Amino acid sequence: MRKLLGIGVLALSVAVAGSALAADGAAVFKAKCSPCHGANGQGTAMAPAFTGNKFIQTSSVEDIQHVIRTGRAGAAKHYKQFVLAMPAWKSLTDDEVTAVIGHLKDIAGK
Repeated sequence: MRKLLGIGVLALSVAVAGSALAADGAAVFKAKCSPCHGANGQGTAMAPAFTGNKFIQTSSVEDIQHVIRTGRAGAAKHYKQFVLAMPAWKSLTDDEVTAVIGHLKDIAGK
C-alpha cells in the first residue's frame, strides 16, 4: 500500500511539474524567441524589440496568438526593415503560446 501511494505521489508530481514547465513563458521565450528577438526582448538585427512594443502592449491575446501561430512573411510583415520573416510556431501548445504572450506583455510593459 505504501509503495502504491509513493508511486501515485510521484506520478502526480511529474504531471504537475510537466504542466508548470509547459506553461513557463520565460522558458519558451528563451528557447524559441530569444535567438532572434534577444535574450531580454531588446531586439536584434534579425527581429524587433518587445520592450516598449506598441503592438504587444495594445493587441489582444488572440491577435498576438495569431501572429505566433501563422507567422508574418512577405506583405504580412509588420516590420519590413528586418530581412527574416516571423516563423509560424505551430509546434507550441496552447498553454505555451498563452504563457509566452504573458511574458511578452511583461517585457513590453503592458
